[in-house]
Amino acid sequence: MSYDRADWHYGGDFPADLPPENGGTHIGMFLAWAIMNGLEGDLHKTESAAALKAVRERSMTGRQFLLDECDEKFTDEDLNEEGNAFAAGYYSRENPPYLSDYDRVLGSNVPTLYHVADTWENYDKIAPVISRRFMKWKSGKAWWQFWKR
Repeated sequence: MSYDRADWHYGGDFPADLPPENGGTHIGMFLAWAIMNGLEGDLHKTESAAALKAVRERSMTGRQFLLDECDEKFTDEDLNEEGNAFAAGYYSRENPPYLSDYDRVLGSNVPTLYHVADTWENYDKIAPVISRRFMKWKSGKAWWQFWKR
């Protein structure tokens, strides 16, 4: 199952002044958070060990991991069982709560969300928000679980 793909974003209304990889920044931020929290899939543990280490050491961003190790696609193979269960509610929905959080935290000073810089500084802003959502989800109190699907 595919959660998101960079190429879904860099077509259509994508800003002409940006490189295509900016279509994967938001995906990479979530993916980096998952890696930092041990939620990566077994596929990456065996085939992308060096890249996982690079993300954890912050010498590679989540977007670069997405481009290099995931062929620009964020799928269920990229996460373990717990990561997929969380992503199913937080990331993979119509109007996903993750994108609302991403916009609220990182989108206020940029023309579009595609202009958010792929930096560890921005990751450090969004990661605590994702972590809070994850903890609430683990406790069974995720607010989006009560929305109509």
